[in-house]
Amino acid sequence: MIVLDILGLGKILQKLLEKIGMSDVGVYNAKAVLFVIILFILCYVVNWIAKNVILVFVRKMLGKKPSVWTKNLLDKKLFLKLSHLAPVFVIYWMGPALMSEYPVIVDKTFIATNIYIVIFGLLVFYSFLDVVKGVYDSYEVSKSRPISGYIQGLKIILGIIAAILVLSIILDRSPVYLLTGLGAATAILMLVFKDTILNFVGGVQVTSNDLVQIGDWIEMPKYGADGDVIDISLHTVRIQNFDRTITTIPTYALVSDSFKNWRGMVQTGGRRIMRSVYVDLKSVRFCDDEMIEKYSKIHYLKDYIVSKKAEIDEYNKINNVDVSSPVNGRRLTNLGTFRAYIENYLAGHPKIHKEMIFMVRQLQPDEKGIPLQIYAFTNDIVWKNFENIQADIFDHIFAVIPFFDLKVFQYPTELQMQVDVTK
Repeated sequence: MIVLDILGLGKILQKLLEKIGMSDVGVYNAKAVLFVIILFILCYVVNWIAKNVILVFVRKMLGKKPSVWTKNLLDKKLFLKLSHLAPVFVIYWMGPALMSEYPVIVDKTFIATNIYIVIFGLLVFYSFLDVVKGVYDSYEVSKSRPISGYIQGLKIILGIIAAILVLSIILDRSPVYLLTGLGAATAILMLVFKDTILNFVGGVQVTSNDLVQIGDWIEMPKYGADGDVIDISLHTVRIQNFDRTITTIPTYALVSDSFKNWRGMVQTGGRRIMRSVYVDLKSVRFCDDEMIEKYSKIHYLKDYIVSKKAEIDEYNKINNVDVSSPVNGRRLTNLGTFRAYIENYLAGHPKIHKEMIFMVRQLQPDEKGIPLQIYAFTNDIVWKNFENIQADIFDHIFAVIPFFDLKVFQYPTELQMQVDVTK
């Protein structure tokens, strides 16, 4: 009915223009301009109704039943982009009625409309994929199986398809014809999209092999990365370092290069202490009776001294060892006793993980002395707490070393050198 009214308005305009003496060509062009203006006005009105009436109604209806889906549908503006397709119905409704009188204009309008449909249809699909990703990210599985890379890859494919459709509309050729020509350019496309293809493959491998999850703490010195993974996408993995900076690395680098993932520490609930105390070689010696009596008064060494002394006495007795010389047979040393003390101290420490290995071992001596390494796991993996626990343990170790007649190695200071010269 509206189309008939517009055609009637065109006839009225034609008669008015003919009365004032305008040529047939001028009348034809004036009617064309009128129809184009009316078409734009109707498209604008339909678009306004879709946005301010229908869309508002849809938002209110969805707001009554909030859910993850409804929230993402509104946040990603899917319906807003759908509303931009409303004017298309006006054009396709009015076009056939005007085709007989204005075939060229209507044909060009249809071409522009088809391109418009492809572009905004692509944007609608993009919004829908964003909605799917938003809903998926609300589930716990998204941390171990992110789909950002797949979504971005699918968007690239849809973008290529849309570009082919637009070209086919402009050139008035079948998309199959363009796809046939595209096959000849595959090598060039492989070169252009080399990084995209590599990162897509890397993203698939990272996800399928569960190499990295969002929230994992990873170290990658080559790229200066040391922090938590905050995003895994098609092309890049973003890491927030502990100094609050952001490092971006190619997704494929997680497959081609080596990196350290600390997820196992988080899952097991134990954080490793592996630090050495260097004992001065000159301070190591056999324990005499006075030293054994002193050590026997230490809570963590009572049982050890009794059992170890009984074991040594029995060995020396069985093997007829002449104990008058300290180098014969077996004897307690202050270093071995100190090592036993640390083991018992760690065993009784409330912050040491008892279900994981802990030991005190002696490493290869070097120019700094004898490395006595403490190897244990704390049951608190929070960085600050871990550092405090580790510091407390070594504060205690450094404080008790002199009690065992041992000295910690350190390079001589200027004051020490002056004292030695005086002596």
